[in-house]
Amino acid sequence: MAWSFRAVATLAVMLLAPVALAQDRVAQTNAVQAPAAATAPQEFSSAQTHEIENIVKNYLVQHPEVLQEVMEALDKRQKEADAEKARTTIKDNKATIFNSSHQVVLGNPQGNVTMVEFFDYNCAFCKRALPDMLDLIKTDPDLKFVLKEFPVLGPGSLEAAHVAVAARMQDSSGKKYMEFHQKLLGARGPADKVRALAVAKDVGFDMARLEKDMNSDEVKTSIEENMKLADVLGVNGTPSYVVGNEVVVGAVGVDELRAKIKNERKQ
Repeated sequence: MAWSFRAVATLAVMLLAPVALAQDRVAQTNAVQAPAAATAPQEFSSAQTHEIENIVKNYLVQHPEVLQEVMEALDKRQKEADAEKARTTIKDNKATIFNSSHQVVLGNPQGNVTMVEFFDYNCAFCKRALPDMLDLIKTDPDLKFVLKEFPVLGPGSLEAAHVAVAARMQDSSGKKYMEFHQKLLGARGPADKVRALAVAKDVGFDMARLEKDMNSDEVKTSIEENMKLADVLGVNGTPSYVVGNEVVVGAVGVDELRAKIKNERKQ
């Protein structure tokens, strides 16, 4: 297991907590026995502290599985805290996440479950996850699938996102956008303005209007909204999904995504 500095520091605090607790108990006992003299907390001597630390160390050496148990408990606690934070954040931003006017809607717009994907056209994992989205839309007639451009992989990604939003502005049905999206995300090589415009032309968009719309307030607003949402949700990588009151990070596969949808329908 690879431990981060934060994890090791937290572990150290947890393991030394008994020492602090013992010190506190000594201070309380001294306060009861001699209240007049207990003007400051009493501490162990250097020798006593050293002895306690050796006891803890020797115990851990003899029972190293305790470290694994502590880290698992810490990881579980952190995941629970993250999940609770996500639930609150999604509730507070529900309208913007699921029903913004600045987003692409695929599948069934009136579906009984909505899945949102934050993606980047230069993300290799997003390319890998593209068939998952297509499979879900094809096999689930009651799924509303929302795409949100989240261009975090450099200037080329931002340029491609500008073209994509402008393409969405021309296609309220989402059909031509879907073709554009598949061709650009599924293509080899880096995505940028030149590549995105070439794909848009191939799909049949009005190029004069597209190049004009690329610099519109709508494009700027759409991307800024997505970036702010990702920030409050704690999303810092792609692909990331939101379904129900849960954030799902990474290309987890169609089976897990389908399970999340199924679970949401049970709520």
